[in-house]
This record gives sequence, structure tokens and C-alpha cells, in this order.
Amino acid sequence: MEKIVWKNSNFYIQQHDNKLPWLKLFTAVKYKELSELPEDVKQQMYQLIETIERVMIEYYAPDKINIASFGNMLPHMHWHIIARFKNDPYFPKTTWEEATREFSLELPSFETFIEVLSKRLNSLPKS
Repeated sequence: MEKIVWKNSNFYIQQHDNKLPWLKLFTAVKYKELSELPEDVKQQMYQLIETIERVMIEYYAPDKINIASFGNMLPHMHWHIIARFKNDPYFPKTTWEEATREFSLELPSFETFIEVLSKRLNSLPKS
């Protein structure tokens, strides 16, 4: 089951059920489209996405970060932020496709990553 790993008044972050470092950033209010977000919420959203990306890069040293927003099945504004590795089961294809090999990555602790990320997110200026 996916669990919330961080939240504030405008957003919450869920851990996606996958062995890859994969987070989903949701708006607390269920906006359907990006254009519906108030400007201050939109700016905070970009700041959170960028911070998640930077901490993933620093902590996991991935080959690439994938950031996507679909919302076809769940019409609630959210973003997927995924650390990708050349030897992950899906690379170079998307994580929504079938895995082409077994998961064999040895990654640092996800729990420690969340601790590091939470400290960074909590230190951001309040909007």
C-alpha cells in the first residue's frame, strides 16, 4: 500500500509501490488541471518537485530523473518523480511498461532518503 511520507497544507507526498525510488506529489485540494492551481500553490509545487529531484540526485546518483504528470485514471493533479538507472528493470523504457529484466539494484535505504528529503523540504521558505 502506498503511504504518505511528507505533507504540508498544500501538498502531500506518497511513496509509490515500486522498488525504484519513486514518489508522487499530490495537491491537498483535488485540482484536475495544472491551470487550475492558484499561482502561489503552483510556485510551491515547482519548488517541491525541484527539491525532490535534487535530493534524489544527491542521495541515489541516478542516471536520470523522470518527472511525469498524467492523471488519466486519477483526475487529481499529481506528479511522479522517479530515479532511473541504466540497469533498472525498465530502462530505457518507461516504468509503465513491462520490466525487461529482474530487479538487481542495490540502493541506499529509502527510509533514510525520506529523512533527508523531509529535512530539506521542511527547511524551504514558507509561501
